[in-house]
Amino acid sequence: MRQGLLLGSTVILLVAGVVWLPVAGAVAPTSGYIVVFKGSVGSPGAVAAEQAQARGLAVSHVYRHALKGYSAVMTAADAQGLRADPRVASVTPDRPVHLDAQVLPTGIDRVDGELSSTTSGDGAGSVNVDVAVIDTGIDLTHPDLNVAGGVNCAPGRSFNDGNGHGSHVAGIIGARDNDLGVVGVAPGARLWAVRVLNAGGVGSFADVICGVDWVTANSGMIEVANMSLGGAGTEPPGSGCATGDALHDAICASVAAGVTYTVAAGNEADDAANHVPAAYDEVITVSALADFDGKPGGLGAPTCRADQDDTLADFSNFGPDVDLIAPGVCILSTSKRGGYATFSGTSMASPHAGGAAALYKSTHPSATPAQVKNALQQAGNLGWSNADDPDGIKEPLVNVDAF
Repeated sequence: MRQGLLLGSTVILLVAGVVWLPVAGAVAPTSGYIVVFKGSVGSPGAVAAEQAQARGLAVSHVYRHALKGYSAVMTAADAQGLRADPRVASVTPDRPVHLDAQVLPTGIDRVDGELSSTTSGDGAGSVNVDVAVIDTGIDLTHPDLNVAGGVNCAPGRSFNDGNGHGSHVAGIIGARDNDLGVVGVAPGARLWAVRVLNAGGVGSFADVICGVDWVTANSGMIEVANMSLGGAGTEPPGSGCATGDALHDAICASVAAGVTYTVAAGNEADDAANHVPAAYDEVITVSALADFDGKPGGLGAPTCRADQDDTLADFSNFGPDVDLIAPGVCILSTSKRGGYATFSGTSMASPHAGGAAALYKSTHPSATPAQVKNALQQAGNLGWSNADDPDGIKEPLVNVDAF
């Protein structure tokens, strides 16, 4: 697919993520790169500006907290030249990410939200917790959502949701317990809109790292972050937060700062090990359960799409990297412009776990991300059928009746 951006009298053609500038003579193609500095660099903004001026680079993001570095459009020759700079740890190509929603709420019932400490659905109560939704933004004026603020890392000026996906995820996590629409797993949680995808649900690793960087800078306030998005990739070799994979290292550092990350396993009916951030060890990776009636037993009749009740959703990724399973088929939640919608995908499963993590953190504020993951796994149940699960592993189903 080819798109043209008209800038004055110059048309820039975007072909498969590569930027070509049609000017006279032979021009080297440019594309996005992520430059990561070594820890000894004191001012990433100053070094980024210096390198940009020296090479004529177009810098899009500067990273200061989860890691030090920046993203920019440059030629392959520029990238190779920067790798030789003694201040640079790595220079890697930027890559696309996309929504993990498949098509367009029994989910709260199935995870026993109505039995949690907040008794989701009784029309009262709210959870004192802060959750970042790293997505397409959130509908800032939706009456069913407690949006505290946010940041925009995608093209544009606002972190308002022009797609609906981020608002849907936000509602599953924390829709208010009131007389409107739906209720979330952690009702009334303070939601932070971290917009890293455009209105079409498209972004890049550079944009996502910008969002992770912002969350890390605010890790004293934000306890949980949900990422219902993904791209191709694998767990990088090595250990710690210096693997050379910029997205992994940023999330790793953010987790080390105390933020619990819940992420979608992906919708390719594939091993989650082939998709990031699902493959990363530091996050809580969530696959999708097909559940049509909010109850165990496998008796629910399909509603918005065909699937088998109480089984792994036919689109869901699987594998040893998956930590939990949660409802992800025909989920009703909030959407853009004050509305409501029904979506399916691991994008919908992940925020059920995100809401559960928020509930746990609200009563266990000193719990580390590893302790939160363990608590969710221990609280989960095995009341679903994995007969059609390709890996044969029966992950715990998110359950919050003890939270």
